[in-house]
Amino acid sequence: MNHNIFDLTGKVAVVTGANTGIGQGICVALAEAGAEIVGVGRSDMTDTANQVTAVGAKFYPVKADLLSLDCLDKIISGALSAAGRIDILVNNAGIIRRADLADYTVSDWDDVMNTNIRTLFFLSQEAAKYFLENNIHGKIINIASMLSYQGGIRVPAYTASKSAVMGVTKAMANELAPHNINVNGIAPGYIETNNTAALRADPKRSAEILARIPAGRWGKPSDIGGAAVFLASAASDYVNGTTIAVDGGWLAR
Repeated sequence: MNHNIFDLTGKVAVVTGANTGIGQGICVALAEAGAEIVGVGRSDMTDTANQVTAVGAKFYPVKADLLSLDCLDKIISGALSAAGRIDILVNNAGIIRRADLADYTVSDWDDVMNTNIRTLFFLSQEAAKYFLENNIHGKIINIASMLSYQGGIRVPAYTASKSAVMGVTKAMANELAPHNINVNGIAPGYIETNNTAALRADPKRSAEILARIPAGRWGKPSDIGGAAVFLASAASDYVNGTTIAVDGGWLAR
């Protein structure tokens, strides 16, 4: 086996939601494997940039709000202008809104669905067109969730959007695999991020969650990095349309 099968030297990865949490962990992991990073986010990404450059990789920030499709051209053109090419797209950006079913608003539903699945699909479409036009063996990695498999509590839009992420990952893979473009997903378990802050701050819910995780702990953003490197590298060239659960054993319980 080629011992450099996970090497990403010379590759450029676009990672959305790069300012913190899972996105930041993925940026650092891909950088450690040799990739240049185009970080996309709506807030300051200085901390991520510092961590990426600390491992000897280049970091190019692109400010964009993924709530609207207006961001698409800015992301693609910004990445190409800064780094000269795109090889990997990681659709990580996502939001969550919590409320009882009876109180859930149209605005919250639309914001979650627009960010988590609408923009994900159409940004993937733009990346795929670029890969096809330039004969690039591209990699698209979509960040799903445990709620791609389960219903959750008080998060109907998030559950709907993340179920859709898993489905559209399969759909895109079916069309793009014949063109040497891999589309796969990662379903993080319960990870220490801003999205789970409310759960971790609730002693009862946190204890219930930890009791079901065989690993016995909340995951860290860095725990997602290995799966991202695998799916971005030549090691996954025959992996298409799958979603890898990185969950400490949650789904196996």
